[in-house]
Amino acid sequence: MWQGRQTRTAIAAQHGAEQAASALVLHLQGGGDLAPVPVTDLPLADEESAYADVLCSTARFYGSETVLPPSRAGYYENHPTFGRRWVPNRRLDARRREEAAAAAAERWRDQTPARVVLTSTGLRLMPAGSPKTWLPFDHTLLTGVTTGSLEVVLTYSVCAPLLLAGPAAPWLGVAIDYLHRIAL
Repeated sequence: MWQGRQTRTAIAAQHGAEQAASALVLHLQGGGDLAPVPVTDLPLADEESAYADVLCSTARFYGSETVLPPSRAGYYENHPTFGRRWVPNRRLDARRREEAAAAAAERWRDQTPARVVLTSTGLRLMPAGSPKTWLPFDHTLLTGVTTGSLEVVLTYSVCAPLLLAGPAAPWLGVAIDYLHRIAL
């Protein structure tokens, strides 16, 4: 019973998000524009306007440097003939190298909820728990917008791709794509 209710809620949220994005597409194609919203705690430039102030799940897609374990695995053996000696464990060493390579591979990292403000010049993120620091992502550096079900992936020319997920993501994807085309 609980799973059925949870599934219906998720489907309803997805349907609502898709409808909001479709309505925005029709509005913009009909010659409409984005409506400004007030944002009191984000300093905006003189000609900059805010169009959305929402919460989303965010993540960055990148790899890191492979960090191998500092010592080789093994154990000391008290051999009757050879005495005490170090016996290497090659299987454990290989497994540790594989785990280190897998941990360093490219994947979605830094997953955190964040406040997202969409402005006329870019996207501003304030990750949860950060000390009032806004991370800027300008529309002029944007190279691609890929939308999915309740998510949008933004590709930039100078940094790792950014994932925005949640009910507001489809609407944000449409709005960001629109503002990016205007910025070009």
